[in-house]
Amino acid sequence: MSILVPVILSGGSGSRLWPLSRSMRPKQFLGITTDESLFQLTLHRIQHLGGTQPLSPLIVTNEDHRFLVGEQCRVAGVQPGGILLEPMARNTAPAIAVAAWAALAQHPGQDPVLLVLPSDHLIADTPAFVRAVAVGQQAAEQGQLVTFGIVPTDPETGYGYIQKGDALPGGAHRVSRFVEKPDPVTAASYLHSGDYWWNSGMFLFRASDFLSEMNCHQPDIVSACTQALAAAISDLDFCRVEAGAFAACPSDSIDYA
Repeated sequence: MSILVPVILSGGSGSRLWPLSRSMRPKQFLGITTDESLFQLTLHRIQHLGGTQPLSPLIVTNEDHRFLVGEQCRVAGVQPGGILLEPMARNTAPAIAVAAWAALAQHPGQDPVLLVLPSDHLIADTPAFVRAVAVGQQAAEQGQLVTFGIVPTDPETGYGYIQKGDALPGGAHRVSRFVEKPDPVTAASYLHSGDYWWNSGMFLFRASDFLSEMNCHQPDIVSACTQALAAAISDLDFCRVEAGAFAACPSDSIDYA
């Protein structure tokens, strides 16, 4: 089995929870259901994946939130494998590309499997999360790019959907297609069909497989992120991605890229 490296994306502004959240303290750093923040719950959740060996996540965040991230990691008792600072927002594809290069640099001669997680999820059933990651890791070890679907409970029109395709050995399914936010009638038909899941925004793949596909579809992103990380500056526990190269990077989500 390859090394599993959690990658936590924590660069969001939390605008969907305004006015509770603010630009300097977005929702992932707030305690929504407990005293611990959603970010800290994410840190604790990934520790269930490493057995007796603690997992040290790579965290991608922005300059403004660097001390929030560092302090919440300290309070949670989790030592990050690195805190990568983006000088400006460029969406999820560049963030993951920078993390992929960083993971490869930290594990020379190996090809780590990256578990990419938003920092603002609330997952009540941790054992189900652990089982899903195990299924996904088996597929990723076979060269698949894995995304996670959530079984829908109502015809939600505010989410994207994944239509499941043929079953794969081990419990995963091929993706038949991605569907953007549907109208109410279409969403209801998806719910009743049983063939559609909500798109969770969580992913799992080997670092090299992700970068290879990105090179095919968005080589400008890979090039800019390579340069930005190569010229990065270490600052205490933080890695400051070089601003000029990162500013030239196209902004795109992993889904579209």
